[in-house]
Amino acid sequence: MSSELLQANNLVTGYGKIQALWDVSLAVKERETVVLIGPNGAGKTTLIKTLMGLVPLWTGEVIFNGKPMAHERTDKRVRAGIGYMSEIGCFLDLSVQENLLISGQFLPSKESRQLVESLYDRFPTLQQKRKALASSLSGGERKILGVAKALAAKPQLLVMDEPSAGLSPVFVKEVIRALRQFRDTGLAFLIAEQNIKFLEIADRVYTLEGGRIGFEGTVPQMHDNAALERAYFGLKRRP
Repeated sequence: MSSELLQANNLVTGYGKIQALWDVSLAVKERETVVLIGPNGAGKTTLIKTLMGLVPLWTGEVIFNGKPMAHERTDKRVRAGIGYMSEIGCFLDLSVQENLLISGQFLPSKESRQLVESLYDRFPTLQQKRKALASSLSGGERKILGVAKALAAKPQLLVMDEPSAGLSPVFVKEVIRALRQFRDTGLAFLIAEQNIKFLEIADRVYTLEGGRIGFEGTVPQMHDNAALERAYFGLKRRP
């Protein structure tokens, strides 16, 4: 049975004096894909940034691979094996190649370059545009670059914030296809989303609304819950 890779226990935080998260707890096991789903303003981005050390934690604990991380800098968390893909995903003023190499800066140089070449094999479109600025890519291509950039750090866990943001349904399917490839390699994922298409690859699901966890379970269990069925598979269904 897989052990827990990430544990977030009773997280409380906010901005200034405004509280944004209330006693949020979640876990991701080794080789598991967890989708954190909720509407805009639910607190998903705040939670992801708190896990990465980009928003200071008021109270609670973050444990990764058995080690406390709540007070570690973001770069220490990346070195420990937590990859991060923001909603933007990449540095627009850098080339595709530069984006990938900067993400692997904590790896030995030879290993980083070999990993980048293997990512080009996985994503031929990026190889064709390796010298192009990220700003010249389409929205879908930028997201794929964002996925590859996060993977270039060789993480054990990839934490993603709204990978579907700004994408057409066609490119949403492409991003999911890319994630499925790496899910099969044993990489763990925590994906914050409002697009229910990402539930296709979820082992477990958490719902977040108003800065609080509402549901934890599997997708079939969500379907069995009448209120969640109406909320997420009815009114909020996307094409």
